[in-house]
Parts: sequence; structure tokens; C-alpha cells
Amino acid sequence: MLDASGQPAVRRRIITVYGDSTVMGDIFRLEEHGTTWGREVTAGLTTFFSMAYIIIVAPNILSQSGIEWGAVFLAAIIASVVGTLVMSLYANVPFALAPGLGMCSFFVVTVCDQMGFTWQQALSMVFICGIINILITVTNVRRLIIAAIPRSLQYAISGGIGLFVAYIGLVQVGVIAFEGGTPALSSFAEPAVLLFLFGLVLAIVLYVRKVRGAIVIALIVTTLVGIPLGLTDSSDSVSFVEAVEQLPDTFGVIFTSEGLPSLFSDASMMPSAVVAILSFSLVDTFDTIGTFIGTGRRSGLFTEEEMSSTDSAGFRTRLDRALLCDSCATSVGAVFGTSNTTTVVESTAGIEAGGRTGLTSLVVAVCIALSAVLASAISMIPPSAYGAVLVLVGILMLPSFKSVDWDDMADAVPAFFAGLFMALCYNISYGIAMGFITYCLMKVVTGRRSEVSGVMWVVSGLFILVFALQALIGVMI
Repeated sequence: MLDASGQPAVRRRIITVYGDSTVMGDIFRLEEHGTTWGREVTAGLTTFFSMAYIIIVAPNILSQSGIEWGAVFLAAIIASVVGTLVMSLYANVPFALAPGLGMCSFFVVTVCDQMGFTWQQALSMVFICGIINILITVTNVRRLIIAAIPRSLQYAISGGIGLFVAYIGLVQVGVIAFEGGTPALSSFAEPAVLLFLFGLVLAIVLYVRKVRGAIVIALIVTTLVGIPLGLTDSSDSVSFVEAVEQLPDTFGVIFTSEGLPSLFSDASMMPSAVVAILSFSLVDTFDTIGTFIGTGRRSGLFTEEEMSSTDSAGFRTRLDRALLCDSCATSVGAVFGTSNTTTVVESTAGIEAGGRTGLTSLVVAVCIALSAVLASAISMIPPSAYGAVLVLVGILMLPSFKSVDWDDMADAVPAFFAGLFMALCYNISYGIAMGFITYCLMKVVTGRRSEVSGVMWVVSGLFILVFALQALIGVMI
């Protein structure tokens, strides 16, 4: 059967659905953003494989608070899928969301173990944190913060994230060992280290040679090479059925008598609860802002106008919508039973692989959903494989430091501390905090106080306040 143009109707239909004018292409505006279907799918797979360890590690951490492992495993997957899917379809940006591992540790070690709150109460704090983040997003506070961050610090944050991502890879593999509290280089006789070096060299060679899908290829090949070495193992699989049976233990528990109603029932615990909620909110907010600024500045995902504008009325831009999606994800995650769900820095891997639209995030969301029943396959990816990828991604982000005026100490000192503390403290928000505080200090001592915006003063003051309160009650994130 022929259509009006003389072409077979069936063929024309196939082209319409799967060609350059695809339905997905129209939804995500692939051509407008200078990308293709294949590139977006490759980027989505890259991001997923780079962040897959979070889906495995986060439940292992959170279950130490008393939450059933299967319940928090499934809760983390649901929250990640919902958050990433909304980020894809509403914001049309290539970011993935998952429980932040730093916040998972804060949840268990600080809030539950040191402060003495139950995991139900801790989840309630996370929910409140999400509501606060939604409010500061809707009321334009987040936008004002982003616009107020000086250009030098924005570039430093981008480069610092590169150091942080590379450091994650090295620590996950065990290339850097901590013996007696002192970091040291692990022995190259270790099979994991040798596999990491193989994966890193392979990833670099493929990337330099401009092989399409270089990062994904390196991940798969390194994983396969790890089989005879005994490093690729699927023995830590999880029963999907068991996880489903345990999910009711956490779903909606914050609305029961053990959750929100009990959180402020003890007046003596209220100061600690307020500090914990404020810490949750600040770290979550600045982890996200740091990731958006770093990747947005480097990749061009967000325009200069988006980065500098203080107007978010109607959430017209991709950045505005991305901030709102991230804010909502935390509260959704708390309802299901997991800690702060945030935009993961590992999204950088997919962005460096060419991801520019929400199609990348859609692929990630589908993969995360499938991982609920394919956990054994995901767990086979050894740290040596994804660690090598993260190091390469870190290398690719370091050129941002070139845009910092290192001859101006008022800019150089804050940039240095931002990047240094981000990596060494294993926390994006700590790097931002030190960058902010030292920026204000350096501008004052150099007689350029007028260059510091009111927002910078307020945010720096909040960071100092949180640090002081943590010191007073003997708590550290």
C-alpha cells in the first residue's frame, strides 16, 4: 500500500516512529539539543552502570539502623525510579536520582546511633527536609543562591566534583587504603587493583580513540575479565519477592504514631531534631546545586542566562524544573522508606558520554526498575569496573579549574578550598561550605567586601551556624 508520496505506508510509519523524527525525538527535542537517540541511550546506560553500586550499597548502610534490608532496597529503587522519571519527562535533563550515600551514613551513624532517634523518626526528618527543599525552590531561594555564586566558585565546584568523582572511584576499588588512619597506595599485587588499572587504561584508550560507547564497553569488558579473577560475583543477589513482602514495614510509616507524631514528643530531643533536619536540608540542597552547577557549566546543559537569572516564575527553564524535581524526590523517598533521594554526581558519567536530554534519564529509570528483579546481574559489576569509569570522568571535569583566576588570591583561595574539601571530605556540600566561607573572608581582607552578595553572607552564616551547633552537641555529619 502506497501513501500520497508514493512510499510504502508501512515503511513510512516505521520511519516516523524510529527515525530522526521519532516520537521520543519530539518529546525530548533531540535535534534541538544536538544529540541522537543512540547517543542518549548510550549515555543512559553509562550513568546507570556508574551509579548501580548505589542501589546495592545504600540498603546495606540504611539496614544498619534496623530497617529490613529488602524493604529499604525496594524503597530506594522506587524512589530512584520516580525521581529520575520525573526529571526525565518534566525537566528534560540527563540527571539520575538515588539515595545519597553520604546522607545514608548521616542517617544511620549520626541521627540513629549518636542522637538516639529511631529509624522511623529519622525518616520523618527526611520527609520534613524534602518539604523544606520544596518550599525554598518554589519561593525562588534556590535560584537566588545559584545566581549569587561567583563565577570563580562555579568553575571550582565543577573541577572539585571531578576530584570528588575520581576519589569515589579510587576508594570504592581500594586503590587508596587507610592504614592507621593514614591514606596509602594499595599493593599492585591485589587482583582488584590490577583489574582497576586494566579497566582505567582500556577506558582511556577507547575514549581517546573516540570509540562510540567507550565507557560502557570498558565497563562490560572489565566486568567480564573479572570473572576468572574471582572479582565478578553474583552471589549477593536479593529476592524480589522477599523485598515486596517487607516493603509494607516502611511504606507510610512516617504517618504512623512511630513517625512524625513521635518526633517532637520529647522536648529534650527537639534541639537535636532541629539540628538534624537543618543538616539534612543544607547538605541535600548544596549537593544538588553543586552537581547542577558543575555539570551545567561544563557541558552547556544550562545556558548562561539560566545560571545567572534570579527569576524562576513558572519554572520555565530546564534548571528550574530540575531543581523542583530534585526537591520532591526526597519527600517521596521518605514515604517509601529511604533517606534523602538526590541528584547523583555519577550522572556526570552519562553527560560526558554525550547525554543532553531527559531520554538519558528515561533509560536510567528503566534500568533501575529492571534492577529490582535483576539485582544479581547488577551486583556482578565489580568496584574495579565502575571505579575506573569514575576516575576517567573525574579527569574529564578537571579542565574547569583553568577558568579560575589563580593569580587573584581572593578567587584562588576559595577555589582551592572548595575543590580540596569536596574531595578529601567525601562531600560536595562541605567543599561548597568552605568555598563560600573563605570567599567572604578573602573579599573582606582584600578590601573588596562589596563584591560579596547578601545571599553569600546569609548562606555562609548558615553553614557556620550548622558547624557550631554540631560542635556544641557533639555531632558531625
